[in-house]
This record gives sequence, C-alpha cells and structure tokens, in this order.
Amino acid sequence: MSDTDTTTEPTALHRYFKITERGSTIGREVRGGLVTFFTMAYIIVLNPLIIGTVADVDGTFLGGGDTPDLAAVAATTALVAGVLTIAMGVVANFPLALAAGLGLNAFVAFGLASEMTWADAMGLVVMEGLVILVLVLTGFRQAVFGAVPRQLKTAISVGIGLFIALVGFVNAGFVRSTGNPSPPIGLGDGGSLTTWPVAVFCAGLIAVMVLYALRVRGAILWTIIGTAVLAVVVETIADLGPSVENPGGWNLNAPTWPDQLVDLPDFSLIGDFSLLGSWESVGVVSVLLFVFTLMLADFFDTMGTMVAVGAEGQLLDEDGNPPKTTQILLVDSVAAAAGGAASVSSNTSYIESASGVGEGARTGLASVVTGVCFLLATFLAPVVAIVPNEAAAPALVLVGFLMMGQVREIAWDDVEIAIPAFLTLVLMPFTYSISTGIGAGFLSYVIIKLARGKGREVHPLLWIIAALFVVYFAIAPIEDLLGVR
Repeated sequence: MSDTDTTTEPTALHRYFKITERGSTIGREVRGGLVTFFTMAYIIVLNPLIIGTVADVDGTFLGGGDTPDLAAVAATTALVAGVLTIAMGVVANFPLALAAGLGLNAFVAFGLASEMTWADAMGLVVMEGLVILVLVLTGFRQAVFGAVPRQLKTAISVGIGLFIALVGFVNAGFVRSTGNPSPPIGLGDGGSLTTWPVAVFCAGLIAVMVLYALRVRGAILWTIIGTAVLAVVVETIADLGPSVENPGGWNLNAPTWPDQLVDLPDFSLIGDFSLLGSWESVGVVSVLLFVFTLMLADFFDTMGTMVAVGAEGQLLDEDGNPPKTTQILLVDSVAAAAGGAASVSSNTSYIESASGVGEGARTGLASVVTGVCFLLATFLAPVVAIVPNEAAAPALVLVGFLMMGQVREIAWDDVEIAIPAFLTLVLMPFTYSISTGIGAGFLSYVIIKLARGKGREVHPLLWIIAALFVVYFAIAPIEDLLGVR
C-alpha cells in the first residue's frame, strides 16, 4: 500500500478519521497500526504468565481451577484489547491502543488475589474503573489534566521515552540485574553479551537504527518482522527454549513455528467477578485503599501516555492537550472496568502506541487496525507467540530516542520547572513506574513553588493531587497504621 492516496475527493474514511487533515495516508495508518500491534502483542503472552499462574487466597487459579488455564487468559486478553482499541479509534480518533496494564496486573495478582478470591479481586478492578468513569463524566479528570503545566507534561513524555527504552533493553536481556547491591543492574551477563537472544536483539537494534537513519518507510515494522524471522532461525538451530528453562534462552517465549496455527478461543473468563465480595472478605478500609491504589496508578499512567503519544505525532494543542481528550479518557475509563469484568485485569492505554506513531500513524484508523489484529490474535495466538521480546525490543529503544527529543522544550534554567521535570523523567526508568515519576514531579513542583512564596500560582487541583500522591507513596505505613496489612 502506497503512502500517497490517489483519490481526488476525500472518501468517507478520510473524512471520518481526518486522515488528510492530519497529514497522513491510509497506508501510513495501516502500517502504524500493525507496528503498534507487533510491539505490544507480547501482552497476550505475558498477561497470562502474571495473573494466570498465581493462586488466590483459596488456592484457586484464575478461571476457578486447581491448575492454570493460560489459553483462556490469553484469548480473553486479546479479545478485550481488540474491542477497546477499536473503540479508542472510532470514538476518540486517536492512535492509542489499550490492553491489560503491566504493573496493574502484577498488583492485582500479588496484592489482591493473595487477600481474596480472584472473583473478588476482579470486582475491585471493575469498581476502580467505574470510579474513574465518574471522574471523567463529571469533568474532574480533564480538569486535573488541564491543571498540569505544559513543561511538566513534556517532562512526563520524555520520562516515558526513557522508561520504554529501558523496558526494551531489559526485555531483551541487554540490561540485567546483577544481583548485587551496587551496581544493581549492568550490561548483559556479568558485563558481557553472551547469549544468542541478546545477539538477535542487537542485530535488530542495528537494523532499526540504520533503516531509520536512511529514512526507509516502515523501518520499525520491517525490523520487527525481520528480527522475528532471524529469531526463529536461531531457535531452530540452537534449540534454546525460554529463559525459565535455560538461563541463556529467550526472555519470554521461544520463537518456534507452532504445530497449530489456528485455535478456537476460550472466553469463559468473561463475567467471572464479584463486585461487592471483597467488602466482606477484607473489610471496607482495605477495599478503599486497594481501589485508591489502583485508581491513582491508572489515572496518571494514562495521562502521561496520551501526552507522550500525542507529542510524538505532533497532535497536541498549544496547552499540550491532545484532541478529544474527554473521549480518550472516557474509553480508557471504560477499559479499566471492562478488563475487570472479563477477568484479565484493568486495561489501560499503552505507551507502545508511540511506536506506531513513529511509523506515521496520526489517526484512530491505526487503532482500528491494531484492534482488528488483537481480535484475530484470539484465533492466532500460536502465531503471535512466534515474536519474542528480543524482536520487539528494538522498536521500543528507537521510540525512546524519538521521544527524548522533546527535552529541549523544558526551560532548564528555571529551577521551578527544571527540578520537577528532572525528577519526573529520571524516576520513571529508575523506579520502573510511570506513576512514581509523575508523583515526584507534581510534589516537587508544589513544594518548590511554596518554598519560593509562589503558592498562589499553583492550580488548586494540583494541591489536591499532590496530597493524594503523599498518600500513594506512604500507602504501606498507612495500611500498617490502620492495621490492614
């Protein structure tokens, strides 16, 4: 498909998605949607490994059995991601994809399921999504977004760029934990790159850098496909297997050609939740704290993600807001509740969408393409599993580089914004948490303004959010104080 549309009169598709108006073409949107899918398709494999392998307080796995049912979790993960991503494209016309949120799913698995049944835990996720939905419908969530200074939004975008670059390096095994107090992480295994999967990643990283530098159209997509093919060849020859079985193996899934390409999906997890069961099992105070923790992480992760994606695609207005902010937040809020209702954890906007934007996507048509791919993946999960993390990671590193360029927009000679911006962009990768970086930035901004006698310049909502982040950072001692841990 070419990048130049030959129609003289805009088609209905062009008009609805404003493709020409945003300087894009159908070809770019399709290619960008495919890139986003391949960059985040790992969640179809990873989400089941996080929430599907953990037993709840009764010793039962997700789905109600005494053994993990990873196939059902994978199929439902893809289904929910597909439906919601298409909704984002159609309703908000924004190139943003959604799926089960990393970090959120780990909290649900290890923070909630250990205290209650899986049905109760997913009920809390539904509850959190409904609360955020109310905040969107009342305009509160949008008001908070508008209260954040533009340069702090820029810092959030840059921080996310550094974060996803680090995710790429870690997922590929290029950067690993040393197991020592200092340094905590290092290059490869003991300072050396010793495994074939890391070599495949390096080949992919070199390829994507060269193709991008040469301005080859589809650089990211061709790199993912080419690196995946190389990974299959390497695995066929070396028979490495996954890293859980072989320390020198692939990070998540071994890229082997499956025996069965198509399989009927199992959606039995949908509706397996209890909205109010947790109130009886752990008490009102614990429920409120659990919902608050989920909500705060989800609330600001999405804000940072949509700013970063919008900035990468030059879709932000003069105040740093993306078009149809309300619709974006509305779909994202519904996604949180839908993820719980389908028992696959809260769904949220994915920063990997920036890889598709980096490939040229500018409209919701790209999200529709990504969503359709997820729906197809419910049948083709064995094929999706061919692409290992090592093949998708180079795209994340390149997108991190692209997002880093926005750092020039921050006034580094103004300490009132420079220090909060610095804390925001460094703490995201250092703590492996987008919300932590945002919280540190907000808190430091308010504190510095107050210390310099400029407290009145701080938007009233930022005072409220700063106070909430104090609770967020101190949630463990608060739980201890209240006797709920």
